[in-house]
Amino acid sequence: MAYKLGREKREIKNSQTTPIFRKKLDAGILGEANRDGSIFISNKIKPGSKQEKEVIKHEGKHAKDMASGKLDYSDNHIRYNGKSYMRKEGKIKYNGKWHEEGSKAFPWEKAAYNVNKK
Repeated sequence: MAYKLGREKREIKNSQTTPIFRKKLDAGILGEANRDGSIFISNKIKPGSKQEKEVIKHEGKHAKDMASGKLDYSDNHIRYNGKSYMRKEGKIKYNGKWHEEGSKAFPWEKAAYNVNKK
């Protein structure tokens, strides 16, 4: 039996091809990385600003980690480096304690914050 490859074209995501959308985000949220590789940026951030660049780099790290399989999420969990963490009502249980999403206590957030230190 022969196997025929499809004609699917996969786009390689990088800083020039990652779709970035400006939109109203919940209070206190500057950006969101999505499973489809796109990034949402708060419409309150000034275009071209230093803050915009930092948010794009931060969320870009999350997008890259999701594309590689290192990071994943659903409504009920976050999965990082093969380990799942419960998620509900805007909080994630990590090391026995509930933290707000985006907390610097999480290793995936530490990695994303570190991209702006370089």
